[in-house]
Amino acid sequence: MTVEFWIVQTFNGLSYGALLFLLASGLSLIFGVMRIVNLAHGSYFLLGGYIALSVIWRTSTFPLALLAGAVAIALVGIGMERLFLRRLAGQTLGQVLMTVGFALIFQDLALLIWGGDPYSLPLPSWLQGVVTAGALRFPKYRIFIMAVAVVIGALLWLALDRTRVGAMIRAAVDDAEMAQGVGIRVPTVSLGVFALGALLAALGGGIGGGFLGVYPGLDFEILPYAFVVIIVGGLGSLPGAMVGSLLVGLLDNFGKALFPELAYFTLFAPMALILALRPTGLFGRT
Repeated sequence: MTVEFWIVQTFNGLSYGALLFLLASGLSLIFGVMRIVNLAHGSYFLLGGYIALSVIWRTSTFPLALLAGAVAIALVGIGMERLFLRRLAGQTLGQVLMTVGFALIFQDLALLIWGGDPYSLPLPSWLQGVVTAGALRFPKYRIFIMAVAVVIGALLWLALDRTRVGAMIRAAVDDAEMAQGVGIRVPTVSLGVFALGALLAALGGGIGGGFLGVYPGLDFEILPYAFVVIIVGGLGSLPGAMVGSLLVGLLDNFGKALFPELAYFTLFAPMALILALRPTGLFGRT
């Protein structure tokens, strides 16, 4: 195998990991603050892609399509948290059943509205083509995905570590009762974090629509990867989501390229090994 092969596969793995970060970072934040394992998170990814697709069909404006999908699903997330999940605080089984139910409802609604055909989000001309470096060719769109993930990751880090709102979120993660006792409105913080998580997942779905496509079943196909990311990285940890996303993206891409018949083994075996050595994940708190 040539050096070019390893470079290209590494690039592909990093770009896929960047997309996973957009999905998994929101899921990790939601769990960290609210302790909710949201099994409808993959549906936000799928619906964000479909809404972005519908907007771009009508406006041919790619940034507007991404924004519309992200905002619309953030509002859906607000409704879910405020009207349903808040009533099930502390009831893990009830939350799981509720989010699974919503995932199935969203899946059927998507099938009803957009049908069963796979679609690919049309890309603007400035994101088409490749960047050539010697004998290597790197798709511009994958570079764009990586750039968006870097920007989102930097903004999240700044928001969580350098702002008052971030301090409130960290306090809610560490000890919700104590945070409530010192005047932090934990329910409002939880609502905001849930909306942010839904927005990030939908943004990932819109961006992923030009990469993976949009099709029925994508929600349940992508969701296990997001859970692998946050379990390996550490539940509720943003650095863990970053590192876990890149690790999962590389393992998945190299596994499919080198051992296609063992693709799931090459992904889940290292996850099992990491958890055996460090049950809380790479960046999780013991």
